[in-house]
Amino acid sequence: MEIGLFTFGDMGIDAETGKPISPEERMRRLMEEVKLADEVGLDVWAVGEHHRPDYVISSPATVLAGAATITRRIRLSSAVVVLSSDDPVRVFQQFATVDLLSGGRAEIMVGRGSFIESFPLFGYDLNDYEELFTEKLDLLLKIREETYVTWEGKHRPPLYGQGIFPRPVQHPLPVWIAVGGTPASAARAGSLGLPMSLAIIGGLPERFTVFARIHREAAAKAGHGKPPLAISSHGFIADTSEEAAQLAWPAFSQVMNRIGKERGWAPFTREQFEFSRSLRGADFVGSPQEIVEKILYQHELFGHDRFLMQMIGLYPHKKVLRSIELLGDRVAPAVRKALKVSISPSS
Repeated sequence: MEIGLFTFGDMGIDAETGKPISPEERMRRLMEEVKLADEVGLDVWAVGEHHRPDYVISSPATVLAGAATITRRIRLSSAVVVLSSDDPVRVFQQFATVDLLSGGRAEIMVGRGSFIESFPLFGYDLNDYEELFTEKLDLLLKIREETYVTWEGKHRPPLYGQGIFPRPVQHPLPVWIAVGGTPASAARAGSLGLPMSLAIIGGLPERFTVFARIHREAAAKAGHGKPPLAISSHGFIADTSEEAAQLAWPAFSQVMNRIGKERGWAPFTREQFEFSRSLRGADFVGSPQEIVEKILYQHELFGHDRFLMQMIGLYPHKKVLRSIELLGDRVAPAVRKALKVSISPSS
């Protein structure tokens, strides 16, 4: 199993100084985090696109290009590119550039986004939400297969055989679809033979197994075999369970209540938090051994190929680095060893 991290580059109050963190400092810390993730042997580092004051990353490919120059082996992905409000030609060119800079380590994870700010910002109508994504995904996939593209759609000027450059190291350049809980999205990813990243940020994970099944059944029906599946969830690791909870609760409650206020959710309670970090909950907050047990528990449910942990909020930076160390040095080796044993013919 591949194990990695993703981040939106949260902005807010620095947990160490009590003052607002600057965008420059937040970006510097992100580069330090990806460099460490690479050094401790994690497989993937991904960044999300937002156009809000509470996140620093609006251009994932730019951040990943910076990361490409200071890392050696870790795969570099978006999580996600909001394809509906972007131009597939530019998305492909940007990630092909990251692929060249990184020696073939780039991935594009596309989605429709969990916020809507990019639609009015770039002049798109939310009434076209579904149509935009479908059309632009079609063009992106055509571009990754063909250098000279002829294509016509409704929401972008047509292409009449123009060349799309540069071409990446990888062919095809990996494209994942991120799904938050829509059966039609899981079916689309499967029918196209694309890997799917399933975001589980609340509730009981076993309720999401239906999306993995839909994805695999659609892929099999379309003759694509079994495309990879990733599970993405919030998390934080410390040396002890108590320390992890103590550090994570303020960050979780702040972020969840801020978003919840916008969406009409009830306040996030400490009781909900404690359940969420239990074995059957959605979040990965605890000691290394607890995180290992939870990844393996969910692997029994999903049989997934990749696990990505999102550290939400602004923790003390040295604690973030320690969490990355624990994920790479203790959690990942234990998970890989357990899964290798479990699938061994002699087991």
